[in-house]
Amino acid sequence: MKFCNRPNKGRIPAEIGRIRSGALGILCEMDMVIQNRKLLDACASTSLPFVLNSRRVLLPPKGIITRMEQRNLDKAALRGEPSYVWRAGQERRLAMIRSAAGSRITGMILENGCGVGMYVDHLQQSGGKVFGLEYEFERVREARRFSDRLICGAGEGLPYPEGIFDLVLSHEVLEHVRDDRRAIEEIIRALKPGGRLVVFVPNRGYPFETHGIYWGGNYKFGNIPLVNWLPRSWRNKLAPHVRVYSKRDLSKLFSGLLVEFVEKTIIFGAYDNIIARFGRFGKFLRAVLQFLEKTPLKIFGLSHFWVIEKT
Repeated sequence: MKFCNRPNKGRIPAEIGRIRSGALGILCEMDMVIQNRKLLDACASTSLPFVLNSRRVLLPPKGIITRMEQRNLDKAALRGEPSYVWRAGQERRLAMIRSAAGSRITGMILENGCGVGMYVDHLQQSGGKVFGLEYEFERVREARRFSDRLICGAGEGLPYPEGIFDLVLSHEVLEHVRDDRRAIEEIIRALKPGGRLVVFVPNRGYPFETHGIYWGGNYKFGNIPLVNWLPRSWRNKLAPHVRVYSKRDLSKLFSGLLVEFVEKTIIFGAYDNIIARFGRFGKFLRAVLQFLEKTPLKIFGLSHFWVIEKT
């Protein structure tokens, strides 16, 4: 079996220019050539997938990816879990991103909070120069199998010049950052005039809290029903580690900024796990819920999907 090729080493690409002084970012120069045993150990401890020829994904034996006791639950609570495999849900969202981007998809693109690089990999296949920023060092190291344009840093201090990107993707990230308003200001600063931000964030109207809760001082992972419908103060005691957004909450993040809103909607998920378990019933459920996106009942959807353009 061949494993992922060693990524190119070198300085930050020339099109980015100089890293801003004092920015919270460093280049992650990692050797990704891993021996078989080391890769097996890593998969057993972190639930990461095997990588075949840096493109195809071959899953480990059943149970390794899905067993949460093998994950760092504290990190899962604070930072969320990125996409480790590419399925229908990710493919659908990618199509939405491409549609929102238009011709910008071939320009300068930043994924702010790139996880292990799944969207970086697929976005760069459209011909653009895709950069990624990720807070967790281990995830940047894993994502380097797809690109060497990745930086470890925080969204509240983007280490990029002003007005450089045609498109920025923030995919289920703002709910985890320390200061979401500051993160938005930094994204708008880094966008070119006419550049667009595509943002997905969790919807307060969704009947489940998908990031788990704290109960009795212990973190409980899973989809917890009705938490997000509680009064805000009660909800935040159960889920202090992650935000959830109403339409009003999200609008406040852009107050006073020179932007215009291209699209505001709410979407349901693709429910790939349910389909994998229940087959036709899962597909029927997905079809019904995604149909509701065209009705007022979309207020109960999983995520806000907004497209914002810098003026």
